[in-house]
Amino acid sequence: CFAGMCKANAAATVQVLVTRFGADRIIFSGIAGNMTDKVGIGDVVVGQKVLYHDAEDDMIAQSAPFTACYEGDAELVKAAMDACSELGVKAIAGTIATGDQFVGDSATKAAIAEKVHPDCVEMEGAAVSQIAAKNGVPCVILRAMSDNADEDGYEVLVVRDFSIKEYVATATRIVAAMIERL
Repeated sequence: CFAGMCKANAAATVQVLVTRFGADRIIFSGIAGNMTDKVGIGDVVVGQKVLYHDAEDDMIAQSAPFTACYEGDAELVKAAMDACSELGVKAIAGTIATGDQFVGDSATKAAIAEKVHPDCVEMEGAAVSQIAAKNGVPCVILRAMSDNADEDGYEVLVVRDFSIKEYVATATRIVAAMIERL
């Protein structure tokens, strides 16, 4: 399904999937700003660890699931990495940081890097992971690098009317290969 942009939309979608449709695993995919030199544009970060970069972690951890850092389900992470390898998609199992802001300048990128040291930054993954964990549902986040989370990001994604058509096809192949493994 399509969750929509931002933490609230993603969290609501996961809760509906679990409550109404009985989802017993969540694979969430999309694009992100690259924060590392380990991957490049078009490569994938598989969320081994997912956290917020714009939240009060201590306050979040005061209620179930009593953490503000979410580990990707080991079986799902392995299935994603194996699928990427099989399909020739460069991928790393890494850290994904979530916040309700588009990161499109070097100063913001540097502040986030210093605070949480992520491999990429996006707007939904930690919320998806938090609600999945709250419901005891295994989860993994997959992110293709669309830009470098710097001044050129807005140009790449908005001005040039960025299309994720190629990544959607790749994500579909990755998820299909994951499902075969599971």
